[in-house]
Amino acid sequence: MLKVLEQVESVAYKLKLPQELSRVHNTFHVSNLKKCYSDDPLVVPLEGLQVDNKLHFVEEPVEIMDREVKQLRRSRVPIVKVRWNSRRGPEFTWEREDQFRKKYPHLFTKTAPSSSEKLNRR
Repeated sequence: MLKVLEQVESVAYKLKLPQELSRVHNTFHVSNLKKCYSDDPLVVPLEGLQVDNKLHFVEEPVEIMDREVKQLRRSRVPIVKVRWNSRRGPEFTWEREDQFRKKYPHLFTKTAPSSSEKLNRR
């Protein structure tokens, strides 16, 4: 849990951060801090969280949930519905299959059947 170490100025606070967040600047202007109204203590576990060099959370795709073909004016684009391991809970996005396959080929060993394949099975 983060604790306020000291009030640096009337508008800035220095926070005591755990060692895992040592790359994060620990002094914040009050406009960047938000009050948290909660009955339970708000604790975000740091295990399993990955942060890149720019201190952005790294969210990885977990699985491909569905496939479709998006019909544009002059072309058809295969897309896949992807489930991500988001820190906010389950999150899904639609991505272009060709671009996604290049970046995450391991997810295409077992893929979900397309919507049309599901209909044909019935």
